[in-house]
Amino acid sequence: MLQNKPYPAFDKQGHRGGRGLMPENTIPAMLHAINLGVTTLEMDTHVTADGKVIVAHDDYLNPAFALNPDGTEILKSDDKKYPIYQMAYADLRQFDVGSKFYPLFPQQQKLKLAVPLLADLIDSVQNYLKKTGKKQVFYNIETKCDEAGDNILNPLPAVFVEALMDIIKQKKIAPFVVIQSFDKRTLQILNKKYPQIRTSYLIPNDKKTFDINLTELGFTPFIYSPFYKIVNTDLVNACHAKGIKIIPWTVNTKEEISNLKSLNVDGLISDYPNLLN
Repeated sequence: MLQNKPYPAFDKQGHRGGRGLMPENTIPAMLHAINLGVTTLEMDTHVTADGKVIVAHDDYLNPAFALNPDGTEILKSDDKKYPIYQMAYADLRQFDVGSKFYPLFPQQQKLKLAVPLLADLIDSVQNYLKKTGKKQVFYNIETKCDEAGDNILNPLPAVFVEALMDIIKQKKIAPFVVIQSFDKRTLQILNKKYPQIRTSYLIPNDKKTFDINLTELGFTPFIYSPFYKIVNTDLVNACHAKGIKIIPWTVNTKEEISNLKSLNVDGLISDYPNLLN
């Protein structure tokens, strides 16, 4: 039976590896976040046409920060031209997702980078921890899928879960893994088939109550992860009464971080992990 490792008392998560400072969902971003003292690396996963699990947020290559293989810009009108689920990884990795200036995050360091395989990212992180003697971090891995995208922009949830779990088992990191999703289907499959894997239910800025969300999910997740603006004392207390950790997303100012900490949340997810210390 898998023994989960004790979770951080206060969990500091670098959103997409800390995209305020480094190109999102890339290996250098994750290593940089480790140097800033995060306890958890937050990342997003998709599956390619040839079944590779890769680390990226958007369903399509995003013209806001991706460049064509020849270094030219992807036209804004081509924002749906490159669906990740319909591309082989050998083709996907030719695009540069780290060099282009990204006005949303002007502090971001620029590097020529490819969309990484999840397996390679894990290897790089584990080797870096070993080399530097830094403390083992947790992995908060999101499945990017929804019903509307099934077999068009993402595999079916059961296929996605197996692809992800194959890598987690192969890399022997399960005691340090949380799998998160807005898509409750992936979490329900995990709860049924891999109940030892910790799950986090991502909650958008919607009007559903905590009780309705939990009822729809059908089980008690390890973490309840709401949009930070809907967090208040009542929600924190409701989570804690059920033994659930509450870790809001995505908080990017010192003032908001301080306010949420005062509500006794169990951690925070930020594009600027340097602000969490």
